[in-house]
Amino acid sequence: MSESTTVENRSEIVFVYDAVDANPNGNPLSGSNRPRIDPQTQQAVVTDVRLKRYLRDQLDDDGHGVYIRNVQDEGEQHTRADLLEDRLKEVDPEDYDLDDEDDAEQFREDVFGEYLAQSSDVRYFGATMSVDTDNEYANALPDHFTGPVQFSPGKSMHPVNENEEYDSLTSVIATQEGKEQGGFDLDDHRIQYGLIRFHGLVDEHGAEDTKLTKSDVRRLDTLCWRALKNQTVSRSKVGQEPRLYCRVEYANESYHLGGLDKDLALDDDESKPPAELRNVRDLTLAIDDFVDRIAGASDRIETVRVVASDVLDISYEESLGGPEVLYEALETVVGADSVEVIDVYDEYAESL
Repeated sequence: MSESTTVENRSEIVFVYDAVDANPNGNPLSGSNRPRIDPQTQQAVVTDVRLKRYLRDQLDDDGHGVYIRNVQDEGEQHTRADLLEDRLKEVDPEDYDLDDEDDAEQFREDVFGEYLAQSSDVRYFGATMSVDTDNEYANALPDHFTGPVQFSPGKSMHPVNENEEYDSLTSVIATQEGKEQGGFDLDDHRIQYGLIRFHGLVDEHGAEDTKLTKSDVRRLDTLCWRALKNQTVSRSKVGQEPRLYCRVEYANESYHLGGLDKDLALDDDESKPPAELRNVRDLTLAIDDFVDRIAGASDRIETVRVVASDVLDISYEESLGGPEVLYEALETVVGADSVEVIDVYDEYAESL
């Protein structure tokens, strides 16, 4: 299948990253933007909206067309209508006789194709066309696009604790007059440590609607990793790093295992207790159930694309080590020809 061909196979994604002394997803409704934490399990929670924002911002930084983005021009926020017209500079309504049925249909086809070609985030995640109905471009498009790439909310694989040292952090500044010291509360809330896992799905049927291509999906394999590297540099977000990404592409239409992220677990024998976790070197990831489920569906799997952090310790059966433990286990159950270890930065350059 050509890289430009619309996706035909379903994929399932597992993405794991961690947060050290960070606020992975604040809740503005809490009054102080505290980290989202499940009150029953004490697991950190990260919404899919937060993850998609990282991915959209990285697409924008990479120079791919992005429709839903924060565009500032001398402090003035652009409207969705502005963004839509910006996406469609190559299509001019004045070139068509919109009163002619054939010409109007061609206009709709050209707007539809150009819009999706210039809006990579819509090809992935969809969009609601919240534009005035008298906008000719908006009238040529459906009222919404359903995104073929969806993520469930992420949760930490263990209970987390807020770092109380940050709860009432006070900044001390010197005033220009008298050089006196003054202070103010920053109301800064963070968790000590969290290993957060996401589950995602690429739906081949939805891909038909947004023209998501095989090349788009391969870009996603490097995008998730790089977005966590590059888009978590603000004061409360710094300290987050990608640790594992795996995309299982299935050979059969409308089939996927489901819930593969839940098959990853902390190795209790090789990891510190949850309350003592402070960084990735305090834990080992057990992949036994994960590999076993993939093995059970090996005849329905086309390819496994995977990358893991060099500092992530992994255990499988009697083996204990780094990423090679994961790669070799997957090669054993689905075949070496079906496992592709992602070279994030080389592949990213090729996707530009």
